[in-house]
This record gives sequence, structure tokens and C-alpha cells, in this order.
Amino acid sequence: MAQDPRLPVVIVAGLHADARRQVVDLLLRSVPGSVALHHDLTGAGGGTVRRLIRDASGHLSDGETPLVNDCACCALREDLVPELERLAGSGSTRLAVVELWDSVEPKGMAEVVAAHGDAGLVLTGVITAVDPALVLPYLANGDDLAEAGLGAAPTDQRTVGDTWARQLEYAPVLALVDNEEADSEDRALLRQLHPTARQVAAHSGGLAELAEVAFAGFDVETAAAAQHPACALLPQDADEAGVTTLVWRRRRPFHPGRLYEALEDLCCAAARSRGRFWLADRPDTLLAWDAAGGALCVENVGPWLASLPDAAWEMIPPMRQAAASLDWHPEHGDCCQHLVFTSPGLEREGLEQLLESCLLTDAEYAAGREAWQHLPAAFDALLDPA
Repeated sequence: MAQDPRLPVVIVAGLHADARRQVVDLLLRSVPGSVALHHDLTGAGGGTVRRLIRDASGHLSDGETPLVNDCACCALREDLVPELERLAGSGSTRLAVVELWDSVEPKGMAEVVAAHGDAGLVLTGVITAVDPALVLPYLANGDDLAEAGLGAAPTDQRTVGDTWARQLEYAPVLALVDNEEADSEDRALLRQLHPTARQVAAHSGGLAELAEVAFAGFDVETAAAAQHPACALLPQDADEAGVTTLVWRRRRPFHPGRLYEALEDLCCAAARSRGRFWLADRPDTLLAWDAAGGALCVENVGPWLASLPDAAWEMIPPMRQAAASLDWHPEHGDCCQHLVFTSPGLEREGLEQLLESCLLTDAEYAAGREAWQHLPAAFDALLDPA
């Protein structure tokens, strides 16, 4: 088989800056001819982003690029691809290591690189660098990125916790640095948050494995589908070292008023929760649940497949069709509650009771869909902002 002539690109992400730099350094050592690119966004407030390029021997060059639409991440996108194309054209670079800045999420950058295959680039890996002792503190941090000095734009409204969760769960590979303060609870939490991830050691003894995963290959469409609320590969029930993952699945819809009143308690019940759910007054709408650091995002992600005509299924991605078919109910189709809560010290029984109390009662359920439309539209402010 002919070797792909395109330049391999691996993305290394993570809010744990020291861990991320350590992983990049190890990659440069393990793959001769590799070059790392890093866009430092700390100066974005002054209108510019600094570009740093280095290899295993040290600093090679640096430069500046202006912000695009007051957005540092937009400037990164505009500047990254030309730099990668330049490295590809030189013919001397064996691997380009894109070290993302602290709060930059790997999904967007992975899709940018993957879209430029015709420019001589091929995305071969996405890695999130992790300090196991910092997983819970970062996940539980509800501060706005801007308050922490990590905002990528003046309008950046993300929090430390939800940004870290997405960085952690998107990457198929987690590179773990050594930290004597990390204990069995930290490692159990990491395994339960992302049970399908391949964990590799980020130290000199793991050079060969790091090099291997950097070239393993990466498909952005598969990665996106694995995160989409309709067909996400969510964790399973688990209980280890004081860390619990509760998977809660029901067929009956939520009462919008009671669920809304319980949101604060549900949001704070676990370090991380996510999944999909349905409300009685919006029975055709698939809703996404995403919470970390005490902050909750509820989002309309389109219709349940059960509400679509059969002909529309031809336009639905295969992974979503498969997920819906495997979980199909003769009365409700794919409509369901599928929420997952992961946390040390999770109070499983109390959480289950609270969730059950938010469902329609037998009488409310028996009243049928027409009656459900007259229930309090408690989520309008969240889902239909003015």
C-alpha cells in the first residue's frame, strides 16, 4: 500500500497547561523530524495572537497574527492552516504537533485540519493531556473562562468546568502525566468520565506508545457523532473507589414545571452529567442536557426521529439511525430520558427519587398529548430566549 504523502497532524489539547506542554515535549522527542505549533492567546486582549514554533532542539520561530472579528480562536483558525501547509511543503517535517492553547477545544480545530486534506494535511490523532489530580477541581470549577483569564473572545461565556469536560470527552486518547497527589478516586473518576478512551503514560517510558497514538488516525465525523446527544456514547453504570456513575433511563416524559424547579439540585448533584431528555409540553423535541461545575446547558437539538415521516429517515446519519433503532419503543419510538451522572460521593438513591418525582404522574400521563400542551411552559426562557 502506498504511503500517504500528506503531512500527519496530531492535536494536543487540555486546560492542564503543564501537562499539555509535557506531552508535546515527549512527542517531539519520540518522533524525529516533528515540529510543534502553538498559538498563545494570552495577548488577545491587545488585539494579537502570538505564534510559536519549536522542535525537540528548542525554539524555531515566532510571529503575531491579528484577531479576526475580535475572536482569538478565529485568528488561530486563519493562521494555523497556512503554517501547516508551509510545513507540509517543506518536505522535512515528519509530524506536525498542534498544541492548542488552554481553553481552545479540540473539536473545532480537528474539523478545520480535516477539511484541508487537499492541502497536503491529514489529521492522525487528537490527544487531551491530563493531570489526574486536577480532573475533579477543574470539572467542579464553575467560573467563567473570562474571569479566569482564559476567554477566547470578549463574548466567551463558557465555564472552566464545561470546557474541560468537552476537552476530556472528545479525544480518543488521554495522555496522563505523573502526579504523586493523584489517588485511586481521581483515576476512577477519569475512567468513568471517558471509559472508551485509551490512556497512555506521559513520561519517558511511554514514548513509543505516544508516537503510536499520534499516527493512529482520526475521523471527525465519527468523533462528532459520538458526542451528539441523540447517539452519544455515554458511560455505563459504575461504582469504584468512591466514584459512582448513575445511568437513569425512563420512557415517560418530564413534567416541565417540576423538572424546572429541580434543575438547581439536579445540576449540583454530580460533578458531571449529560444526556438527552424529553418534556411533555414539547414531545417532538429532543433536548440535550450538559452540566459541569454547577452550570447547566439545556439545548434543543432537533426532532426525535419518532416525529419524522419515514421518508425523512433517508437524510438521517447512519449512526443516529442505528442508535434510535436499538432503543425503539413501540409507543414512543426513540423518545426517552437518558441521563448519566458521574461524581465522587454521588447519592444515588436521593438522585433517583428526585428524577422520578419530575416525571408525569399516572394521571398526567394518561391525559395524553393534547393535555400535555397545557402544562406550564417552564423551559421557554431557556429554549426560546427573546
